[in-house]
Amino acid sequence: MGNVESHGSWRCQFSPDERTILDNVFDAIFAPNTSDFSKWGKAVQKQITLPLLKAFVHKAMLGPMTIRLYNGLRSVDPIRRSEGLSGTISKKQFISFLSYVMRGTAEEKALVLQRMVSPDPDGPVKGRQIKEFTEDLITTVIHLLQSENMLRDWILEKTADALSGTLRLATILISQLKPKDSQDQTTDNVLNAEYGHSELKDWIYRVSHISAFLHIFVVLSLRIINSECNGELFGTKHLLPQCLGIKYSGVFTIFDIPSVLYLNTYLPSERQDQWQMLFSSQFHGESFTRFCSLILHKGPSLLVIKDSDGYVFGGFASHSWDARPQFQGDSKCFLFTLSPQLGIYTCTGYNDHYMYLNNGQQTMPNGLGMGGQFYYFGLWIDSDYGGGHSKAKPRCTTYNSPQLSAQEHFIIDTMELWRVGNPPEDLVSSPKSVLDSEPEAQALLHMIGKMRMSDGLRDPNEEGEK
Repeated sequence: MGNVESHGSWRCQFSPDERTILDNVFDAIFAPNTSDFSKWGKAVQKQITLPLLKAFVHKAMLGPMTIRLYNGLRSVDPIRRSEGLSGTISKKQFISFLSYVMRGTAEEKALVLQRMVSPDPDGPVKGRQIKEFTEDLITTVIHLLQSENMLRDWILEKTADALSGTLRLATILISQLKPKDSQDQTTDNVLNAEYGHSELKDWIYRVSHISAFLHIFVVLSLRIINSECNGELFGTKHLLPQCLGIKYSGVFTIFDIPSVLYLNTYLPSERQDQWQMLFSSQFHGESFTRFCSLILHKGPSLLVIKDSDGYVFGGFASHSWDARPQFQGDSKCFLFTLSPQLGIYTCTGYNDHYMYLNNGQQTMPNGLGMGGQFYYFGLWIDSDYGGGHSKAKPRCTTYNSPQLSAQEHFIIDTMELWRVGNPPEDLVSSPKSVLDSEPEAQALLHMIGKMRMSDGLRDPNEEGEK
């Protein structure tokens, strides 16, 4: 197959301002401390080599990803000047590679990705090679985001293990590869099968995470962003939602960063920019009444549970929770699993049993449920707290979900609820707490050495622009 070639004449998909930034990056890689002229006064033809690239890339880069980046760069030949992989990278190759990765079609991205997975320009790639590349890509992106303070207040030390989350995310993304002429989608078959350009193109087209990860990897590893303006130009602002509620508290969340990256893409677009923890059993205690008091009428939310067997699962509620003995919500709701594997389970249309919350009634079930029917929910939390059930024989009728927990009747280890998106307008305009409008009551609490339970989950800037 030779080098990657553009279809038709070579084109630059960047604006003049963007092109100036990229030209400067190329020049910085080539000669950070040297002149553009040789000792004889002749102009030097600028070419990037592997040692120059290694010396320039972001310090948070994993070693194997530098080699993969180099192979991707040198595989692009916009003027078709050679048959094999070039040993150095010209400016046109550099700009063309970035054009493919950041602005290109699924076909163009597949051409580059194939070379980043394997330097062999003529052969297909194995599923196992793609999985290894995907794991390296996710890990590197998280390292880069952390190094650049772009985790948006998600703190690795206060989240679940990112390595395990990365393996699960890579596994679910790879499972969506479709081997050529094969109906067998078992894990072993997907990993052992061979994939060419057509299969990779289909994968990138259907799995948006790959393009997003490639984009942020290239922009940060090559240090293209060096100002707020550049971030806007190259579209790297919101890979993660803003996290409110754990940075200035002692709370540790069930979520890991890869799971947040995955789950956020399935939320409605207006719910993807900000998550705020409203309840954590670690902080607020194990009380269903307390839980209800903190989550009612607060807007769409994510409920996430870790059971005593280590399984992590939950559901997205598209509407505010309201305590009444009727089903609520709409078809935007879904159930999910995060461990031991990732999975999203959306509505089937069979019924409208999306959300249910009731407490303190004698004639109707008391607790929180999503999907299924009374006493046979896809996800259920008992009102006496401590346990619940996930019944699916073989699937939940509302969400087509399997049993989410390890056991049909599970014991809760930790439970959290996060509001996603901005709070409802009536909450924004009203005080956050009765104590906020009663300074005398606040003073009395301080005098007796007490603190408000909500203070630990408030970020300092919540009282201002938030």
